[in-house]
Amino acid sequence: CAGEPLNAEIIDRVRAMWGLTIRDGYGQTETTAQIGNSPGQAVKPGSMGRPLPGYRIAILDQANDSVTEGEVALPLGAARPAGLMRGYVDAATGALRGTDGAYYRTGDVAQIDADGYLTFVGRADDVFKSSDYRISPFELESVLIEHASVAEAAVVPKPDEIRLSVPVAYVALVPGAAADRATALSIFRHARARLAPFKRLREIVFVTDLPKTISGKIRRVQLRRGEAGGEAGLAGEVVRFAESAFPELASGEGGAPA
Repeated sequence: CAGEPLNAEIIDRVRAMWGLTIRDGYGQTETTAQIGNSPGQAVKPGSMGRPLPGYRIAILDQANDSVTEGEVALPLGAARPAGLMRGYVDAATGALRGTDGAYYRTGDVAQIDADGYLTFVGRADDVFKSSDYRISPFELESVLIEHASVAEAAVVPKPDEIRLSVPVAYVALVPGAAADRATALSIFRHARARLAPFKRLREIVFVTDLPKTISGKIRRVQLRRGEAGGEAGLAGEVVRFAESAFPELASGEGGAPA
């Protein structure tokens, strides 16, 4: 149980060092394992696999229509999987809730391809729009941790009057890496070379540690609160660099023009 999707870099390193192919999968406490790369099934890089036996997976928009990118859901009624919980118990009344509609919604967003393979996009409340483009923090974070100076990264939206929101990266550096302008410039260049222009990072925030839950998941909600003007509650040194402070990027050196 990783709590977060496995980054492609980890999968590649394990294969290079030990010749093993990691078979990623997906499940919840409420559902047990529902998607996976079963033995004998071809593994697609970045995919968490296909629905496991006993599970029918639907990818839905807010109107419960099937889409190629949307929320992972399980049908209820006659198609209800045996591994799905009965529901959440209301502490006051003892009534069950959460599984009384047509679908149980997981709160996670995924893409499905023509072969039925599913790729994790992000938690529904973590995915955000910038200039009307949908941005998955996981995709940007996966690019960031491929940089030699980056130990961990979390991407959240910052409100923007023109674009609605823009991506901001909170970065914990590896031991020995300096939280300075040179490191920020290197990371900006690294990201710009690998991401579409609309996914460009607008700010990098170096932190001592990223806030996490007791199970080790990054608390992006805490970082989003900070970007929205609230209190992020970060401990240790915090150093922020804006993309606009680097004229060498605006001139086209190391990335697409602004």
